[in-house]
Amino acid sequence: MLRLALSPIRTFIAVGYALLATGLAAMTVTVQAWRDPKSNGIQRVIDYWSKSILAVAGISLTVEGIDNIEAGRTYVVVSNHQSAFDIPAQFQAIPIPIRFFAKKELFGIPVFGTALRAIGIVEVDRQAGAAVHGQINAHSAEVVARGHSVLVYAEGTRFQDGPVHPFKRGAFSIAIEAGLPILPAMVYGGHLAWPPKKPILGGPMKVAIGRPIETAGLTRKDIADLRDQTKQAIERMVDSAV
Repeated sequence: MLRLALSPIRTFIAVGYALLATGLAAMTVTVQAWRDPKSNGIQRVIDYWSKSILAVAGISLTVEGIDNIEAGRTYVVVSNHQSAFDIPAQFQAIPIPIRFFAKKELFGIPVFGTALRAIGIVEVDRQAGAAVHGQINAHSAEVVARGHSVLVYAEGTRFQDGPVHPFKRGAFSIAIEAGLPILPAMVYGGHLAWPPKKPILGGPMKVAIGRPIETAGLTRKDIADLRDQTKQAIERMVDSAV
């Protein structure tokens, strides 16, 4: 009851802090990226930003499966997507540098959009259809060349009801074309910490990392099977988290 009563106050503080922290982090990483796109300072800022966002929102994070990640290896990380807290949670949980896909509209926000481009976030125009696939693949290849893994929310948008929804093909096309393994990742609890159209409640979130799925020797004909295999792995992790 106390948790519910305090939620409007928590929401005001958490949202206000998130706006301030995101603005300051955006300016800092932009300057660092201009000086050196591979600066370790960029990752430190991302780490502090994500950790503080979760802390101020009252979210406790549990992580499983870190031993499935091989240090120094690059992946296409494929995940379900439930809430606005998923990105900071996965920045915290996944101990390799990752860059995610973001919708085109976010790149139009002053300062924030500049920072997204500076650190290598992949821009996605949802209205462009198939014509944008080549551009996304090329941009993803640039991210990988910097030593970063690519995080893709394969459902294409957030679904705040808990279950895993159908996956789109893009992440699996990228992985096969680049010859990169898929790293299945599950995030759960953000939709409960911040229910749709309600104040922030805080509470537990969980990120689980599955075993990598190799793509060596696969072709575009294998995209559907790879997609289904990855979705099933994430569904099993979600079922264990519920």
